[in-house]
Amino acid sequence: MRRALAPLLEMLDELNEKIWYYDQLVAHLAQQEYPETSLLTQVPGVGPVTALYFRLTIEDAGRFRRSRDVGSYFGLVPKQQDSGESTPQLRISKAGDEGARRLLVNCAHYIVGPFGPDSDVRRWGLKLAARGGKNAKKRAIVAVARKLAVLLHRLWATGEVYEPLRNSHRAEKAVAA
Repeated sequence: MRRALAPLLEMLDELNEKIWYYDQLVAHLAQQEYPETSLLTQVPGVGPVTALYFRLTIEDAGRFRRSRDVGSYFGLVPKQQDSGESTPQLRISKAGDEGARRLLVNCAHYIVGPFGPDSDVRRWGLKLAARGGKNAKKRAIVAVARKLAVLLHRLWATGEVYEPLRNSHRAEKAVAA
């Protein structure tokens, strides 16, 4: 059995080394050529690949007048098909870059998942998922991905330092006052 599996294990080792090499290459490229990606990687769950892809897809932080517009640029907003008085709840538009949307959704899975650190975005996403319903978790993930896209653009445009519990601290101060 070992003789049969040895070539496969060697191939896996080679593949792991190549993946590690390219991860290092992407991290180096992000750090050297696009230093603003360090602003984006402050958010837990956003790595160099996502930050670099986000940066290269948008190209210019001033491209959007408001950070809220970034969610619709990536197709993370619901489609609209209003007819008379009915406003059905539809799927997301998927209008933007598929790769960026996929990376943002993966980051959202980490943020809302069991290993995501405590943050305002995580609390908000968990509250959405707790509402229940057939697709509550899926909707919450997409909503967190949209909020993450807005947050990343805002961090990039303003150069601010990411505060995970910014809104929670603000609410506590308001209650104390």
